Amino acid sequence: EGGNVGSRVYLTDGEESYKVFKLKNREFAFDVDVASLAFGLNGALYFVEMDVAGGKGTRKTGAGAKFGTGYCDAQCPHDIKWIGGEANVDGHHGMCCIEMDIWEANRRASAFTTHPCSIEGAYRCEGVDCGDVCDKDGCDFNAFRMGQEHFYGMGQDFAVDTTKPM
Repeated sequence: EGGNVGSRVYLTDGEESYKVFKLKNREFAFDVDVASLAFGLNGALYFVEMDVAGGKGTRKTGAGAKFGTGYCDAQCPHDIKWIGGEANVDGHHGMCCIEMDIWEANRRASAFTTHPCSIEGAYRCEGVDCGDVCDKDGCDFNAFRMGQEHFYGMGQDFAVDTTKPM
């Protein structure tokens, strides 16, 4: 109780690669139920520019998508334990890449956010470099801040009623 839960779920395309979405000129839809997702909790669905094989084959590593390796995002996380075939147990390096937050929300607030980077693909960073290559804050859209105070929230007074599955 009171601990932090930082789990991630990846979509794979077989055992050896992650699912690649090609969304240009296409629609993307998903269902979600946030009725029990209270303040302080965050559900998220986002795309990142990680290697489709999860880094398998780089620097003689046999790990890859099958083992959940290769993760990166625009916050350049330092909790990635395996980067490009090398251990990162001490968190010395971060792993940066472009991130597009399709949906980040709980039952009271939601946003979608772009996080561009000045690099392409997954990039191993160190020190100050980890803060300079990606827009960690991003450019987000939150309906409430944009003046739509009754768009997303709990109850029938909202266009999107979070007490019901969406």
